[in-house]
Amino acid sequence: MALTLYDLAGAEPNRRFSPYCWRIRLALAHKQLPVETIPWRFTDKDVIAFSGQGRVPVLVDADKALAGSWTIANYLEQKYPDRSLFGGPVGAALTRFVESWTDTILQPGLVPLILVDVFARLHEKDRAYFRASREQRLGMTLEAACADRDKRVIGFRQSLEPLRTTLRGQSFLGGETPNYADYIVFGAFMWARSTSPFELMEKDDPVALWRGRLLDRFEVAGRAPGYDD
Repeated sequence: MALTLYDLAGAEPNRRFSPYCWRIRLALAHKQLPVETIPWRFTDKDVIAFSGQGRVPVLVDADKALAGSWTIANYLEQKYPDRSLFGGPVGAALTRFVESWTDTILQPGLVPLILVDVFARLHEKDRAYFRASREQRLGMTLEAACADRDKRVIGFRQSLEPLRTTLRGQSFLGGETPNYADYIVFGAFMWARSTSPFELMEKDDPVALWRGRLLDRFEVAGRAPGYDD
């Protein structure tokens, strides 16, 4: 029986843009596990109330419901051990660092570059909630937050140097083949690709080339609605 994944969607049901949901979509593809994805919006809290919280991703496996990308990834690794996501406990520990870097450096760096475009791609019923919640968090309007993105992108590109340096010497963060560390970072770039035409990187940037390799490798990502940086 296929797994069920509740996955954040934009105005179009197939525009899936949550970086955390993309982590799990790629983890499932990595393990070659069939999954039914259900489009979910920010204001559909009642739809996932059975999970005991109000955010996606939510994965349902038979009578078990799990929430949160790290929790779900570890569940998949234990329940379906073939085609490991981490390559063992040491790999899992190092991947936890990659997750922390992505959550505290990479994704916050993307916010002032793409947030106004994310808003434009939302379903109408989500727009008031999204604007109010994000503007309260930012202390300014979405438009003000993104007003100087042509300048901010310079600093963003500089912040990618540790990632860029690594990818100059190997095809993926996992080495010759990708693993969950790749999917965590890739999820952030899929958030941008799915919502914003803003050019984040030069075409020949090693990070852009790595992103292209993952798009080519995973059909679920390559066929998703989006923009090419």
